[in-house]
Amino acid sequence: MEITLNWYLALSAVLFTIGVMGVLFRRNVIVIFMSVELMLNAVNLTLVALSQSMGDVSGQILVFFVMSVAAAEAAVGLAIVIAIFRNKLTVDVSEINLFKY
Repeated sequence: MEITLNWYLALSAVLFTIGVMGVLFRRNVIVIFMSVELMLNAVNLTLVALSQSMGDVSGQILVFFVMSVAAAEAAVGLAIVIAIFRNKLTVDVSEINLFKY
């Protein structure tokens, strides 16, 4: 049995939806970053599936660029979260207000 393009796109849509729900409804910054990474991986799955179905390699090359941006985002984002946690002693988004004295 061969898995068609529709299955890959449906899985990607489900993963992206789970990521969006995590960003919208969660308060923990670490979980929000994980949800953003899940959305980026869903986009990567779509790029690879469409690239494979069209017989073109450019989508798979673009995935490497997205992965490098995701790695940089995770490193910088985690550094910012650690710096905020050291000052505020929380990673809850609703309790962090950086513009307050």
